[in-house]
Amino acid sequence: MINSMTGYGNAEGRLSGVTYLVEISTVNNRYFKPTIRLPETLGFLESDVEKELRREVLRGTANYTLRQKGAPADALFEINEKALATLLKRLGKISPSGGLERELDLGGLLALPGILSPAVPSSKEADRIRRKVLAITRQALKGLRSMRAAEGEALSADLEKHCRAIKTSLEQIQTRSAAGPKQYAEKLKKRIEELLSVAKLKLNDETLSREVAIFADRADISEEIARLDSHLVQFAKGLKSSAGQGEGRKLDFICQEMLREANTIGSKAGDSEIVHLVVDIKCRIDRIKEQVQNVE
Repeated sequence: MINSMTGYGNAEGRLSGVTYLVEISTVNNRYFKPTIRLPETLGFLESDVEKELRREVLRGTANYTLRQKGAPADALFEINEKALATLLKRLGKISPSGGLERELDLGGLLALPGILSPAVPSSKEADRIRRKVLAITRQALKGLRSMRAAEGEALSADLEKHCRAIKTSLEQIQTRSAAGPKQYAEKLKKRIEELLSVAKLKLNDETLSREVAIFADRADISEEIARLDSHLVQFAKGLKSSAGQGEGRKLDFICQEMLREANTIGSKAGDSEIVHLVVDIKCRIDRIKEQVQNVE
């Protein structure tokens, strides 16, 4: 079954008193595009997280967010105490007469370059955090996978409905086109007889047959009908593909070919009823094309 590109999954877990929360959402995109948001202290996880996302998401924009709760202050940032002490000592040497008679802003001091920096966990601690966060990420991806599969099932049902409607219209066109040459011959014969009756001339049956044969060849849409029907069969196989992923591009290509055949049928058909049926088919194909943009 196909998968939708839209989905959401989340999970959380604890390690050493710190709660890690992962949220993953996916939306439509022609290609795979990851957007990963991590706390500054956990930036070393970005490449590992992207690998996990690539394993699960073949197409679409994947928004990944990792949050921490309950982390102690020393686990989030480090203060360069030596640099801060040196700065305060230098400021203290400045004479009040120099015009600096104001209170020091601690927030402003911490914002200075080199004073405050993200804490860097040890190699051993980083490995523990990596294993935990990736395990939580896989749980969130499992929920994402489930939602995308459910959305894909609903999407597949809607696409199948439109394909059945196209199939019905195509069968009506095939029946109608079979009678086209005969109807054309009757109309042409009647019209010519009306024009020749004034001159009291007789219609040559051989000439009429030749004209009807030319019309039948020019208006023949049997090949286009067969190709469009074949595209519908291929589209149905794509919806039921056991791969379940990556069918979106293939289905989009089939839609383009379906529209090409429908346009040719409409341009060659000389019957107004067939033209009306082709218009309905093209409307259905446009709806299918819109829906296929949601397929992974």
